[in-house]
Amino acid sequence: MKQKLQSVRGMNDILPGEALRWEWLEALVAKCLCGYGYLPVQTPIVEPTPLFSRAIGAVTDIVEKEMYSFSDALNGEPLTLRPEGTAGCVRAVIQHGLANQHTLRLYYMGAMFRHERPQKGRYRQFHQIGAEAFGFPGPDVDAEQILLLARLWQELDLSLTLNINSLGQPEERARHRQDLIAYLEKYETSLDEDARRRLYSNPLRIFDSKNPTTQAICADAPELPAYLGKESHAHFAGVTRILNDEGVSFTVNPRMVRGLDYYNLTVFEWLTNDLGAQGTVAAGGRYDGLVEQLGGKPTPACGFAIGMERLLELILQNDAAGNGAPDIYVVHQGEGTGERTTRLAFQAAEQLRDTGYRVILHCGGGSFKSQMKKADASGATCAILIGEDEASAASVLVKPLRDKEREQELVRLADLAYFLSTHFA
Repeated sequence: MKQKLQSVRGMNDILPGEALRWEWLEALVAKCLCGYGYLPVQTPIVEPTPLFSRAIGAVTDIVEKEMYSFSDALNGEPLTLRPEGTAGCVRAVIQHGLANQHTLRLYYMGAMFRHERPQKGRYRQFHQIGAEAFGFPGPDVDAEQILLLARLWQELDLSLTLNINSLGQPEERARHRQDLIAYLEKYETSLDEDARRRLYSNPLRIFDSKNPTTQAICADAPELPAYLGKESHAHFAGVTRILNDEGVSFTVNPRMVRGLDYYNLTVFEWLTNDLGAQGTVAAGGRYDGLVEQLGGKPTPACGFAIGMERLLELILQNDAAGNGAPDIYVVHQGEGTGERTTRLAFQAAEQLRDTGYRVILHCGGGSFKSQMKKADASGATCAILIGEDEASAASVLVKPLRDKEREQELVRLADLAYFLSTHFA
């Protein structure tokens, strides 16, 4: 026998029941984003490799270890499966001149790829919904994006914790970097391997270390907020003032950094304790220099990304998304070919769909008993039964499937939608 082929480890199939939840969540998030003026954009899954090394930073885990990169077989061009969405969105904005004349709010959703060790909530193919705002220099859009996410959590009945920080401007980080390196050099032999490798190339990322010894060393390291100037402090104060005005609780975490080098000023993370080690559900911040860095005109920008797998896991714990079951299952059978019952069944199903019900019409024949087994297994609230007698009377039997104490009732087809709305609301 031929060996069965399996999906790539860490790249998972999304099967029908789960896919319904994905579509439900994507539609809900898209509605929330549109309510804040964001417009959809779609970018390619494959981009030139230099886009990510320039945008994310050459000395980052993503670029050094995690990208799926290859050479085009035709021309040798280095290509990469996108590991995140911001760089591609910025590239599209520059390429098509979208932000040259006005401000712009965009959102996107889709698969991202990183070669990581698969674990719950962290996969090699994962999905994000991202939002990017271009042309807004003030703290208002930073705060608005945080408020947007707070509203989304409220609609999903989720309780998440908000951490925020300011990374200041490049020149402020440069002064902090110099002092941070000088401090860490005193403990170089005690740092873990990754920290020693980053000591002179990207020392701020050492704060992300999970090594207990390195964490203990970092506890007394110089903190970035002490190096921020008046304008950076004013920008951050503007963000926190709006959040306080709108009643959004937050914690200022002076050691919070992001895994991407392009951030400046505001950064934020929404966290949960219900997903183990993978506690970040959404994160983002401001990246005012990235558009110019990738070849565009100087353009202030701010954005965030939501991890779909992690958000869905939280929602399933709350059972907020439902199971995608139909409302009604239509069972039909008659003598001979059952032509009259089949025609009435199609008529009933289409009529109910016109009024917004989710309906499965049984296809493929079979006895009433076998059809009823499928109706019950579908999760539908009720079944519509049509035999020869019902077809002759232009009526149907409505049989409750979840409330076993309720009796089935004969209802005229013309009255069916009204009957269901009043008895199975």
